[in-house]
Amino acid sequence: MEKIDEIDLNILRILQEDSNKTTKEVAEILNLTPSPVYERIRRLEKRGYIKKYVALIDKDLLNIPITAICMVSLRYHDEGFIDKFEKQIKSLKEVQECYHMAGKVDFFLKINLRSLNEYHEFVRLKLSKIENIGVLESYFVLKEITRTTGYCI
Repeated sequence: MEKIDEIDLNILRILQEDSNKTTKEVAEILNLTPSPVYERIRRLEKRGYIKKYVALIDKDLLNIPITAICMVSLRYHDEGFIDKFEKQIKSLKEVQECYHMAGKVDFFLKINLRSLNEYHEFVRLKLSKIENIGVLESYFVLKEITRTTGYCI
């Protein structure tokens, strides 16, 4: 894969902070003309450095105040069981993030819901149906201190 230069990195920094910026605005920040900045952005997209553009939604305005962190340990750890678990988790729209972990637990899930009762129903009706879960520990966020989608580049 071809390396990217400092200008490309600056473009990525700007767009991850505000992907709504126009090519012209990005070019002005970098003190460049729009045409080469446009070409660089398209190249970064084509190479997969920029996967997609999204809107970050305010969960409180949508009345989704509960963030639960679930630590999942599986009973069986062979490839088939892990693949099946990952497929089942991907189908649950409540799961915002899922990470396969090394260490004491196997998976880390981040789930956002409207109430503790909704979380209870999610665990009872959906997570409990995944047969290979051995241990499920739930933690609830009291206060969000910092949250970013950006990488330190």
